[in-house]
Amino acid sequence: MRALPSSVEILIIVGVLGLALTVFTYGIGTEYDELFVGFLITAGFGFAALNKAGLIAQATQITARHQNITICGAFVAAACFPFTQTDDQYATLGVYILIFATVALGLNIVVGLAGLLDLGYVAFLGVGAYAAALVSGSPSSPFGVHVPFWAAVLVGAVASLIFGVLIGAPTLRLRGDYLAIVTLGFGEIFRITANNLDGTSGPDLTNGSNGISSIPDLKILGFDLGVQHEIAGFTIGRFANYFFLMLLITAVVVLVFRRSGDSRIGRAWVAIREDETAALAMGINGFRVKLVAFAVGATLAGLAGTVQAHVTYTVTPEQYLFAGTTPPNSAFLLAAVVLGGMGTIAGPLIGAALLFLIPNKLQFLGDYQLLAFGIALVLLMRFRPEGLIPNRRRQLEFHEEADAPTVLSKTGA
Repeated sequence: MRALPSSVEILIIVGVLGLALTVFTYGIGTEYDELFVGFLITAGFGFAALNKAGLIAQATQITARHQNITICGAFVAAACFPFTQTDDQYATLGVYILIFATVALGLNIVVGLAGLLDLGYVAFLGVGAYAAALVSGSPSSPFGVHVPFWAAVLVGAVASLIFGVLIGAPTLRLRGDYLAIVTLGFGEIFRITANNLDGTSGPDLTNGSNGISSIPDLKILGFDLGVQHEIAGFTIGRFANYFFLMLLITAVVVLVFRRSGDSRIGRAWVAIREDETAALAMGINGFRVKLVAFAVGATLAGLAGTVQAHVTYTVTPEQYLFAGTTPPNSAFLLAAVVLGGMGTIAGPLIGAALLFLIPNKLQFLGDYQLLAFGIALVLLMRFRPEGLIPNRRRQLEFHEEADAPTVLSKTGA
C-alpha cells in the first residue's frame, strides 16, 4: 500500500477510533442479552469482511506509521466514553474492563515479551489489592491506618514487586510446563493463605473468607471519587470517576510496556522468548532478564489492584481464582493476551474488553455460558491464531508461506 499524505492518514485514524468508540458504546449499552448476541455476530462478520478485503491490514500499517498519534487518540476516545452515558450503569463495566485490561497488559510483558507461561498471575493483583486495603482505613483492617492514595498505590505496587521477586527467584530457573505448574501453585497458595489468615487457622490479617470490607472511597487532592461531580454540564458519577483514574493508570502501564519493549532489556526478553539457548550463548543473563520481567509484570498488576480494592469496596480470596465464569482470573487474563495478540499494546486491551464484556452479557445462557464462550474462542483461534491485533513477527510465524514473499519484495523495494 502506497503511503497517503500524513493529514489524510491522521483523518483515517480519527475515523477508525470514532468507529471503535461507537461500536463499543453500542455493544456495552445493548438493552437485553439476546440483542448483544446479534451485535456480536454482526461485528464478527464485519471484522472478517474487512480483514478479507485487506482494510484491517491497511489500517494497521497506517496506525504503525503514526503510533504516537494513535495511542493518544485512543486515550482521548476512551475518555469520551463516560460522557456518552446517562448514568453509571455502563461506566461500571467500563472501569472493570480497564482494570482487567491493565492487568492483562502487565501479563503481556511476562508472556508476550519474555515468553514465560504464568498461570497464577491474578495473585499479584490480589497482593496489591490486599496491601492497599489494609492501609486505606477499612474497619476490617487490623492495622487501623488510613494513608493517602499515593501511599496506598506505593504499598500495593511494592508488595506485589516483593512477591514477584520472592516467587520468581527460586522458580525462574525452570522452563515451559514446569514453570507454568509452579506459578499455578503460587496462585492457589495465595488464595488459600488469604483464606486462612482469619485469626483461627492463622494470624488475624485478612479476615479470612469475609475479606477486607468497607474500604472507603478515594480522595485525591480533596476530590472525592465516591460522589457525583458536574463537569461541563455532564454529571460524572462514582464509577465514571474511577474510570478516569483507571484510564490514567492504564496510560502509565502502556508507557512502561512501550518503553521497556523498545529498550535493551525488551530485546533481551524477545530473544529469551524466541530461543533461550541461543540467547544464553550470546551472553544474555537469562535468569536476571526473566526475573526483571516477572517483577515488572507483578508491579503493574499490584498497581491495578490498589484501584480495584477501592472500586469493589471489599477484597476477598474468591476474587482471585485460577478459573471461573467471570474475570478477572488467571485463565481469562492469559486468554486475553493470546486472543488479543501477544507482544502488542492494543491486543491485550481489546482482548480483555471482549473477554470481560462477553461473559457479562451471556449470563442468560446459564450453564451453557462457558460452552458457548469456549466454542467462540476455538473458532477464533482456528481462523486467526495470531490474535486480533498481532505483531508482525507472530503474523509471519502463522502465515509464513503466504506473507514472506510479499514482505521480502517490499523490503527490497
